[in-house]
Amino acid sequence: MENNKMRYFDYAATTPCDPRVLKKMEPFFTMNFGNPSSIHQSGQIAKIAVDTARVDIAKILGCSPEEIYFTSGGTESDNIAILGTARANAHKGKHIITSTIEHHAVLHPCEQLEREGFEVTYINCDKDGIINPDEVKKTIRKDTVLVSIMYANNEIGTIQPIWKIGRYCKNKQIPFHTDACQAAGTLEMNVDKLIVDLMTLNGGKIYGPKGIGVLYIRKHTNIWPVMYGGEQEKRLRPGTENVPAIIGLAEALKLTQKDKEKENKRLTDLRDMLIKGILAKIPKVQLNGHPEKRLPNNVNVSILDIEGEAMLLRLDMLGIAASSGSACTSGSLDPSHVILALGHSYEIAHGSIRFTLGKYTTKKDIEYLLKVLPKVVEDLRKISPVRL
Repeated sequence: MENNKMRYFDYAATTPCDPRVLKKMEPFFTMNFGNPSSIHQSGQIAKIAVDTARVDIAKILGCSPEEIYFTSGGTESDNIAILGTARANAHKGKHIITSTIEHHAVLHPCEQLEREGFEVTYINCDKDGIINPDEVKKTIRKDTVLVSIMYANNEIGTIQPIWKIGRYCKNKQIPFHTDACQAAGTLEMNVDKLIVDLMTLNGGKIYGPKGIGVLYIRKHTNIWPVMYGGEQEKRLRPGTENVPAIIGLAEALKLTQKDKEKENKRLTDLRDMLIKGILAKIPKVQLNGHPEKRLPNNVNVSILDIEGEAMLLRLDMLGIAASSGSACTSGSLDPSHVILALGHSYEIAHGSIRFTLGKYTTKKDIEYLLKVLPKVVEDLRKISPVRL
């Protein structure tokens, strides 16, 4: 391993906590540790901090603080949005629209609703991973009660024109949810500009703490809880608030928005350098996702004639951390459902690898990756039984 340094290329899976975020959180672990539901001074200090965080997040999203709900993360926010909205509106209809490239935190709740008697339409993407808003429009029916299309894909980085989908949903008065976990650090977050009724965010993707998420719910959206307990979060998400994490998420979101324009330019330059280098140095490689309408930090390629998992292990030995897809499915040997949805074969899907960049990625890191990757591919191809 060169200089015993780990080059981290898996920022889409999770990010390190920003030291400034950690500093903001620290007092709420040891000094201001009260329960926000308590009426004594310690509890009220915590409550004020949670309320302030809610206001700060609402300002960034362009909504009311009362429309911000704290959860344990992106998965829980997605589950509440989909299960809660569908069940609350089942008297109006039992049809839901989503896409074939959603995160499993969306797909699996939809599958559960199918077991409950709902009908789900899964919109296909094009070869670049883009969802056509007109396809969503054509699929909307009188009994459609929810549309859920992600803002930016966690595996291939494609950015969806969700404001166009939102406009169609608004005209039909259908709740529209978007999973924006991958988009929060780099893209527009104003809910009125995006025309969304529900939006999922995750602290662990934006240099905040893990185990904390946000669900934005537009006022008057009909939604039920999926768990029951206390009075917290207006009973929609009961349970003692994770005060330090809430403080950290709000701070992380503020910092990413503050640095967004400059950082996006830097990441885009590094991303394009990596894409160009891989395509130039390694034969039989294809870029997955739209070449331009993609997150500034995402590079997903299929390297033919090898297994992606074998490549990840070799790279790890060389001090490079990458991924073959969503971290939430890393325990599965199944090929990426996202790559398959692009129309690619199982062999191509098994050879896919995702490099995602972040605030600590440097040009030297890209150069090192481009130096070692061709040799890794060459060695693996010599012993690979796969030939395309």
